[in-house]
Amino acid sequence: MTIWRGTTPLILASQSHARQALLGNTGIEFEAIPANIDERAVQQSAALATPGEIAAFLAREKALAVSMFEVDRYVIGADQTLAVGETLFTKPAGRVQAAEQLRALAGRVHELHSAVALARAGKILFETVAVARMTMRPLSEAEIATYLDEAGDGVTASVGAYQLEGLGVHLFERIEGDHFTILGLPLLPLLSFLRSQHLLAL
Repeated sequence: MTIWRGTTPLILASQSHARQALLGNTGIEFEAIPANIDERAVQQSAALATPGEIAAFLAREKALAVSMFEVDRYVIGADQTLAVGETLFTKPAGRVQAAEQLRALAGRVHELHSAVALARAGKILFETVAVARMTMRPLSEAEIATYLDEAGDGVTASVGAYQLEGLGVHLFERIEGDHFTILGLPLLPLLSFLRSQHLLAL
């Protein structure tokens, strides 16, 4: 017996390995079909300013982009922004930019806004945004260099140049928010909605 009660597998419109692992660990049958959209172009065309609005908008757009082709299936879209105040960060292009981001974040509080949207037949059925507040400890140049050496090319895979589930945990002194929000998929409210629609057996 599967936990998922839908007639076809759920779709996760994301190529994020972290999101796929989170959803996979729930026991829900799903298929990963990344949305084919230019996120930065879509974001600029929407002319949104706040980090939460941007994350929510991109999550909706990803879900809708895949839902247009998979009309009978439930599609999850997700997005995450990292901001210090209203200043947004994007994934670093390489080691130099990763070091710059770590210097900018060190000793300060930043916020991760994680959004999730559920679509079917080109319509949004559910959406929410969760926030995690992350306090990075002060870092010396030597510590930044050591971290970048140890983390390798992985620093370009995530905004902020860290992955909390890996070596990035060494960079922090305080975290306010749940594990799922930090990894970019607010699972608890999503599961609650799916349960309310009788789509889960548990």
